[in-house]
Amino acid sequence: MSSEVYRDAWGIPHLRAGSARELARAQGRVTARDRAWQLEVERQRAQGTSAAFLGADAVAWDRFARRARLDDTARRCFTALEGRDPETADWVRAYVDGVNEQLASADAPEFARVGLAPGRWQPWTPLGVWLATHILFAGFPAKLWREQAVRHLGAEAVGLFATDGPGTSGSNGWLVSGERTTTGAAVIAGDPHRFIEDPGVYQQIHLSCPEFDVVGLAVPGIPGIAHFAHTGSVAWAITNAMADYQDLYRERLRRTGAGVEALGPDGVWHRAARHTETVEVAGEEPVEVEVVETARGPVIIGGPEGIPEGLDAGVLDDATGPAVPGEPGVPLAVSLRYPPRVTEDLGFSALLPLLRARSVADVDHALDLWAEPVNVVQAADTEGGLLHRVAGRVPLRSEANRTRLVPAWRPGHEWRGWHETPRAGLTDGIAVMANQRGPATPLGVEFAPPHRADRITALLAGKDRWSPADMPVIHMDTRLASATPLLDHLAALDDLTPEAARIRDALLRWDRHMNADSAEAALFAAVRGAVVRQLAAHPAFAALTTPPAYPEVFLPWLHLVPRVGFALEHLLRAEELYGIDRAQAVRAAVEEVAAAGNPSATWGDTHRLFAWRALPDPSEQGPGLSGDHDCVLCTSAVPGWTDVSARGPAARYVWDLARREDSLWVVPLGAGGVPGSPHHRDQLPLWLEGDLVPVVTDWALMNKETDV
Repeated sequence: MSSEVYRDAWGIPHLRAGSARELARAQGRVTARDRAWQLEVERQRAQGTSAAFLGADAVAWDRFARRARLDDTARRCFTALEGRDPETADWVRAYVDGVNEQLASADAPEFARVGLAPGRWQPWTPLGVWLATHILFAGFPAKLWREQAVRHLGAEAVGLFATDGPGTSGSNGWLVSGERTTTGAAVIAGDPHRFIEDPGVYQQIHLSCPEFDVVGLAVPGIPGIAHFAHTGSVAWAITNAMADYQDLYRERLRRTGAGVEALGPDGVWHRAARHTETVEVAGEEPVEVEVVETARGPVIIGGPEGIPEGLDAGVLDDATGPAVPGEPGVPLAVSLRYPPRVTEDLGFSALLPLLRARSVADVDHALDLWAEPVNVVQAADTEGGLLHRVAGRVPLRSEANRTRLVPAWRPGHEWRGWHETPRAGLTDGIAVMANQRGPATPLGVEFAPPHRADRITALLAGKDRWSPADMPVIHMDTRLASATPLLDHLAALDDLTPEAARIRDALLRWDRHMNADSAEAALFAAVRGAVVRQLAAHPAFAALTTPPAYPEVFLPWLHLVPRVGFALEHLLRAEELYGIDRAQAVRAAVEEVAAAGNPSATWGDTHRLFAWRALPDPSEQGPGLSGDHDCVLCTSAVPGWTDVSARGPAARYVWDLARREDSLWVVPLGAGGVPGSPHHRDQLPLWLEGDLVPVVTDWALMNKETDV
């Protein structure tokens, strides 16, 4: 049969083809039709060429992509895939063929705006897009922060500031077994938490051929459906495991007449790979980038001359001893070691087996091939099978590697194989994951606080039986358990001015729900932000107020105010905090808010959605949002910095194992990626209210669009 494209009432593409390969080609074509501009941006970011049309603001990313060797790693991984798994490599090629066929006639307004024509995808481009999307997912820049915090505050700072980082957590997932549902079959529900982008980072899609029939959330630019899918007989979903699987090495480099050398753990200088690349910049002069790679990995910070205005050997000393005995002040660089660069495997061999899965055993087997990002997976099938496991590749190495930078010239920091991926079960018929410590605990360092997971567990315990239609009440829950330490400090205050006392009393009566229409939630956020700024301004933290001269892409992990904001609960509860009078800080904060007159009437006035776009419109203001960082409805702001939310549920889903057609889903904007198109933002009102769209699988209920 020829490939066919159908659309449901929400413009979601439903594809049919005579083979898996032809279906991949159709998926590539329809994705390029719906998301041409998005695909071009992602291709260019993976190559480190986006500044050529996005301008100087994109140079920092392009420089990092070049130095980290993202495109080269994708190419190596695809070459290895061709030798190891030629069927999957051919399937990926078919997807790329479809993308290229459709891009030739792409008609998105953004291309005209920047004077750009879409480029051609290479067979390894999907692997590059996947790698570029997830390279920062494990949060390795947090190790840079820990170096600074330990240097200035001591080793105890690691625990005090240990909390999920600025871009990796917030996802929720829960599995309810048949014994706890109204249908007698399992239900899987949740919401992946990412930066909200326009177009969205997830693509609702339906893929059907004689081998399989799958609905799910695809990543534009990647064939198949990796993270969230329902095949009719088995369904699965993931949350970020918060595993640590990337290492940073302090490198001692030197220039020679032949190039660059790096000092190895054997005490010998070894030749490092070195070349230069040029980043073109729209409207400005090109930027030359030196690319150096040691036996550990690509150098991403500094070079043979060291780190500009950065850290010398003495700064970076740790328990392993001086950086180079007898040579204090030796310039250092930092290299990144990450699994795909080492193994030449991005885990794409799992994608076809996942589509073909009929049972949790099939999903389990497919996930043995998974590489990155490292996820916690929940799955269930129509025969009652259940699965709760970690999937992904985490290296075995010293504890020091996991927490901070380690010296490349000292033995004991090499990788020694791979962790076995942990498994877990259910408790009282449910399993809940929300980036907290759980089955992945042995694999990580910093996890999300338990509040979201505890709240979901408590809500599920409130009923004996749950239906798929019941799940949005959990998706949209706004109770903020992490408010307790600040409210406790407020309760202890006396001798406040009348207006400050009014604020204190109002917050002590507050139900602790961060609803968009709540005046108390706005008051709490204002006081919290002021407390964060009071603490961050204390002289005890003065040395951390100015980040080191690291590349710009790492700065979100290094700014003090966000670090204090995310760790506020720990900082307020600590027995002692570097001599800081926290009661006085809270007093000063509530008086500051009182004096300002609380200009924000409700939380939604300032807590607004900011959807990232490659070509932003500064005049556009997003809608007000309920929720907050530690709510199940995790719409993350940065306390003390901004109330605007750039992260939130990038999709919501409910997979019903009794009847797939009773499953539900929604994305923040819509299925279309072209501004002004009918389905560009038609799901936004539903997403804001917690409503979901029915999953349609009956071809008779769709409109045939065209053959492809």
